[in-house]
Amino acid sequence: MASQYYQEMQESFKNNNKSREFPAHTAKVHSVAWSCDGRRLASGSFDKTASVFLLEKDRLVKENNYRGHGDSVDQLCWHPTNPDLFVTASGDKTIRIWDVRTTKCIATVNTKGENINICWSPDGQTIAVGNKDDVVTFIDAKTHRSRAEEQFKFEVNEISWNNDNDMFFLTNGNGCINVLSYPELKPIQSINAHPSNCICIKFDPMGKYFATGSADALVSLWNVEELVCVRCFSRLDWPVRTLSFSHDGKMLASASEDHFIDIAEVETGEKLWEVQCDSPTFTVAWHPKRPLLAYACDDKDGKYDNNREAGTVKLFGLPNDS
Repeated sequence: MASQYYQEMQESFKNNNKSREFPAHTAKVHSVAWSCDGRRLASGSFDKTASVFLLEKDRLVKENNYRGHGDSVDQLCWHPTNPDLFVTASGDKTIRIWDVRTTKCIATVNTKGENINICWSPDGQTIAVGNKDDVVTFIDAKTHRSRAEEQFKFEVNEISWNNDNDMFFLTNGNGCINVLSYPELKPIQSINAHPSNCICIKFDPMGKYFATGSADALVSLWNVEELVCVRCFSRLDWPVRTLSFSHDGKMLASASEDHFIDIAEVETGEKLWEVQCDSPTFTVAWHPKRPLLAYACDDKDGKYDNNREAGTVKLFGLPNDS
């Protein structure tokens, strides 16, 4: 028997199953993220820039383009409680902090390697950035100085704090999740999560679960308190690249090179919906207050076709008549 929530969301997506695309960049979009108040969406691209959009009713209106990086912007994230600040990680060996009120870069922090992943601590005080050499640097968000630096002996894929800010998680190339105490950065546990490369990790806003996606095409859901696997989602056929929990923690979107985004009900693992895509999806992000999903796909067949701009961001969950 499907839950009431399941039935309500299915009904909602039937009435709001439109995806609209908005031109954002001149090349592939690597990362999309919403500000904490949900008013803005930021995107980072292979074209070395970040873009910020305002969400107005049922569309995105481009507010600004942020230039300065000398290489691809691979990942970005917003300050957890300040809706005006976001940070970008680039292959140019810097991270940049931007303020949407001045549209300027307020800090450029040099790092030792080509940066591929970044996250902001839930208390807003620290930014962690990981590079291609598996070094994670912890940067003070106010002074912009490095607080700590850890070199890992395994391939670090994605990094995240837990919601309580007292543990730091890494997914690695051996299929493990490494859990460190924070701020001491002492190893607490290494969890054998998947038989192959463990790619991405996300915590649900309620602090009950986290999810990991792997090269084995599985998404696994974990209880945060007990660090045990609660269930697996297995509808994708390709390595899971990106995950996002809805604002209420009840839905989980996952995407890969499959030409759809899977939306699952977290408590049952049931498929709630699938969003059809023309090409592989690299990044998904649920809006922090409503069932609206931002995502970005690879360019069709890797070729730019002239009648559509490469580097679009898309929104799913808009009313059908919008």
